[in-house]
Amino acid sequence: KRGQRKQVKVIQRPKQLKKLSEDSLTKQPEEVFDVLEKLGEGSYGSVFKANYKETGEIVAIKQVPVESDLQEIIKEISIMQQCNSPHVVRYYGSYFKNSDLWIVMEYCGGGSVSDIIRIRNKTLTEEEIATVLQSTLKGLEYLHFMRKIHRDIKAGNILLNTEGQAKLADFGVAGQLTDTMAKRNTVIGTPFWMAPEVIQEIGYNCVADIWSLGITGIEMAEGKPPYADIHPMRAIFMIPTNPPPTFRSPDLWSANFQDFISQCLVKNPENRATATQLLQHPFIKSAKPNSILRALIQDAIEIKLKIQEEAEQREQDEEENSDEDEVDQGTMVRAPSESGTIRAAGSLAGSLSGTMIERADTGTMQSQLGTMVINSDDEDEQEAGTMKRRDETMQPAKPSFLEYFEQKEKEANDHNDGRKENNADNRKLPPEGDLEVVRTWSVEELRVRLASLDPQMEQEIEEIRQRYQAKRKPILDAIEAKKRLQQNF
Repeated sequence: KRGQRKQVKVIQRPKQLKKLSEDSLTKQPEEVFDVLEKLGEGSYGSVFKANYKETGEIVAIKQVPVESDLQEIIKEISIMQQCNSPHVVRYYGSYFKNSDLWIVMEYCGGGSVSDIIRIRNKTLTEEEIATVLQSTLKGLEYLHFMRKIHRDIKAGNILLNTEGQAKLADFGVAGQLTDTMAKRNTVIGTPFWMAPEVIQEIGYNCVADIWSLGITGIEMAEGKPPYADIHPMRAIFMIPTNPPPTFRSPDLWSANFQDFISQCLVKNPENRATATQLLQHPFIKSAKPNSILRALIQDAIEIKLKIQEEAEQREQDEEENSDEDEVDQGTMVRAPSESGTIRAAGSLAGSLSGTMIERADTGTMQSQLGTMVINSDDEDEQEAGTMKRRDETMQPAKPSFLEYFEQKEKEANDHNDGRKENNADNRKLPPEGDLEVVRTWSVEELRVRLASLDPQMEQEIEEIRQRYQAKRKPILDAIEAKKRLQQNF
């Protein structure tokens, strides 16, 4: 009827948290948040799930010890603060608490893509991969438009919320491009995902992330990146010299998917496609909506809960058995189980932190090696805040991955003591290309020879490191002497 107004009920969606209130930032963090559980270990520190009391929203909090490299952490916060995209993990604020820095960021309940693959023990379908890659490309397009390079793209740094939205996370090694610093010459990243130009240290730009994205596409399809089964240092030599990697079984994948990966994995960065161009690729254009990922996220969450329940039950049984043992035997005390619910289940959402410390399911060293950092010795690079993760008491400083190799070599030497010399001559590999000799070996002999390769490689690396340090020391001494002269002058 004329004059009557139709009443419309307006349903308002809850507003998404954009940043913490000024009042919240002036309080102690434990007054503002209820920490619910530990999600995992990430770059620099531990990550926790927490409740923001003011709104009831769930957030993730990365707690970083202040003795960590604060210069790099401040850079990470700065980069996150500048980002405002649904495809990049949102930053809310930070606190100093005792000896820790608390970084509050968006919580992604689905966890990382690599966590989901590991928990379900199942790789993604081509349909699911296309959807994840579409959101990831949108995140990369945004970052590259803002003149930022992520530099550590992999399945462990792509997070999913419960709606299936993929977001880029962990800017612990992200670098910012400026007009005065168009390219970086420091090798930073995770070895198996590194672009050839990054390994060769010939300077790189945003398309280095595109190579890593191509490797990530193979990782999601096959469960691990190419070269994952070989020594990381050998992979570093192979990636720049070998042709671009491909699928192990190309027949399993569509022509569109194969073409997309081939456009990412172009060795010459000048000929490599950009994120904007790849968003127009038929494989990405035909991607289905994020909602198709909800089923695998829910599946992973249910498996995680089941594992947690089983772990809790085991812990409870062990405690009961421990009590009985103490009563029956008096002096016998069993140590409490360290498995807990988080460690047993793995961290589903723990990759909010990014480069996770995971179990080595594939038998490779990637989980322990983590993100490799090789610093330039150039003074200007050091002053510009080149990432360094090292023990300040170590003189001279050396990359952390070399420490890993030294430790593995020591373990191998201890294990093979007394046996190595006797078998050394028998385990020498034939000249390259001499396959006739190999055909005569038994499977067991092949396995023994294969097992001996890593210790040999580690020994060669140690010899190279020692020669490198010997050549490097006079130069460092000369630099120090020059500095002292300048100071005296």
